[in-house]
Amino acid sequence: MREILAQRLKQCRKDAGLTQQQVAIYCDITETAYQNYELMTREPRLEILVRIAELFHVSLDYLAGRTDEI
Repeated sequence: MREILAQRLKQCRKDAGLTQQQVAIYCDITETAYQNYELMTREPRLEILVRIAELFHVSLDYLAGRTDEI
């Protein structure tokens, strides 16, 4: 799941045309924290995942790899 999550976070961010810093600011976390999510070195808390899903207009199931439907 971590690998899929990291891939989807990166792809969604790129599709939205956002930088890691912009996503971090929206989520009220550090840029380094967000970078760690994309690098698979840390997993975000549920609260942060919800914010990210809202930002990218996708479901939590999509981010987690449980579905391919956005």
